[in-house]
Amino acid sequence: MRARQRWAQVHTLLDQGTSILAISRELGLSRGTTRRFARAESVDELLVNNRLGFRVSLLEAYKPELHRRWNEGCTNATQLFEEIKARGYQGSEKLVRNYLQPFRAVTHVPVAPSKPPSVRKVVAWIMANPDTLAAEHRTSLDAILTVSPELAALTGYVRAFADIMGQRRGGDLERWMAAVDADDQPGLHSFVRGLRRDQDAVTAGLTMSWSSGTVEGHVNRIKMLKRQMFGRAKTDLLRKRILLSE
Repeated sequence: MRARQRWAQVHTLLDQGTSILAISRELGLSRGTTRRFARAESVDELLVNNRLGFRVSLLEAYKPELHRRWNEGCTNATQLFEEIKARGYQGSEKLVRNYLQPFRAVTHVPVAPSKPPSVRKVVAWIMANPDTLAAEHRTSLDAILTVSPELAALTGYVRAFADIMGQRRGGDLERWMAAVDADDQPGLHSFVRGLRRDQDAVTAGLTMSWSSGTVEGHVNRIKMLKRQMFGRAKTDLLRKRILLSE
């Protein structure tokens, strides 16, 4: 709200012919701040930011499309403005014209390379079932694994362990752990050491159909009822609530 008010005040004074220096003195703003408000075509250009304190242009998301259309031979700024406006662009035509102006001195606008996927996203692709992975994600992951044999080997171990879990082949656990120990996989070595500390229980969990899920569900339900009483009720009331919640 404060930014909108300042932007309106700055542009009102600009329309009256007031200089930047005079506006900054009258409103108590620095000349840099006053100039930034004056250059903004709309207050939205001031309010949009990248969460790091830096303003992101309203045109940022549409620059790849402008580059592509320019390289295809469309150099009419008005037409390009109308095209991106139909796609959701909310800025001014002047902003588009100013951005396109340097392109007229070159024959071809370089297209920025696509942003690589984040580490978190690649990990999610590796952990996901390959059969349920979207086609474009599978293609991206395959490209990454092609240039990284170490990551490809790690992915193979992760998927093999997932198969052991999904198909309850606990008998294959020892062979899987031996293969990991023999390979250079430091990230999995600590995981294997944890499995070996309670290997019998892990093997049983990966083999038998029994599950403690029902018990865990009851424990969570009891904890929820206890939290609802804010720790102020005695055991007899908790017992009644547990029995009556059935």
